Amino acid sequence: MVSAAARTPVVPQADLESFQAHLNQSTRILALVGAGLSAASGLPTFRGAGGLWRTHEATQLATPEAFGRDPALVWQFYSYRRHMALKAKPNLAHYALAELARKKEGFLTLSQNVDGLSPRAQHPAGQLKLLHGSLFDVKCSGFFCDHVERNNYIDPIVPALEIPTDESDPTTTEAVQARELDISDHKVPLPEIDLDHLPLCPKCMKGLLRPGVVWFGEMLPRDVMRDISDWIKAAEQIDLIMVIGTSAKVYPAAGYVDAARSKGARVAVINMDRNDEPASGLYKGDWFFEGDAAQIMPEILRSVIGEITEMPDAAA
Repeated sequence: MVSAAARTPVVPQADLESFQAHLNQSTRILALVGAGLSAASGLPTFRGAGGLWRTHEATQLATPEAFGRDPALVWQFYSYRRHMALKAKPNLAHYALAELARKKEGFLTLSQNVDGLSPRAQHPAGQLKLLHGSLFDVKCSGFFCDHVERNNYIDPIVPALEIPTDESDPTTTEAVQARELDISDHKVPLPEIDLDHLPLCPKCMKGLLRPGVVWFGEMLPRDVMRDISDWIKAAEQIDLIMVIGTSAKVYPAAGYVDAARSKGARVAVINMDRNDEPASGLYKGDWFFEGDAAQIMPEILRSVIGEITEMPDAAA
């Protein structure tokens, strides 16, 4: 990584100084993060209409109805996502936010990401609220079973969901190296998997396990929403909300910006797209830091967290 002496500032000096002066004295801070936080980690995303996995619109696989119709296909999609997320590593932005949480007790991160990178960066669990669940949580799909397992990083979760491989160069005189096939490519045939080989709930032994993410048409997790609401209500004042890698134009995300503002918070947006401001816009005294969060976050938080110039090994 680049040393402190050689680093070129990635944000204007005047904005950096004014932000850090406010950050240093802030005691109640929120961060609302989206897919842009993980962009530098190289994860494939399937956001919005038109995002395809194989020939399927990804949003059409992320529903309870899709799981009911074809649980094998849905599990193959999510097994691929789990596999790719585990191959990726948290970037400096994840580690910077984790360190800020350790330095500031009154800091809470609200994450719309399901990729597991913030937990793997050792972000304190009590200061991280996952609005949309996690690829690495699994729960029983049975109506009467409440089984939930957190932080299941087994890959593949069952043998039948292992990513298929082929021989990268069958003519080599050395040991044949297996190459993982890209099962997101519709030209690569998917194995047929019957229900008996999909993950089964270990508690009721009847229902299939399903990914612990919030699917379209489902409610956000009640315990998470309650914790966030209680945190906001308990704060006499909120000093700062950072909106990182998300437009925050859709509720409930947009509502958190409004709620923080109502308690005095200034807003700092960190985003690659200059047009991605919160629904309420930016006020005088707010900040917009344009660029990659992995570069910007260690820079703007440095006055509190110190230098983060290399990434430790991520937990898994």
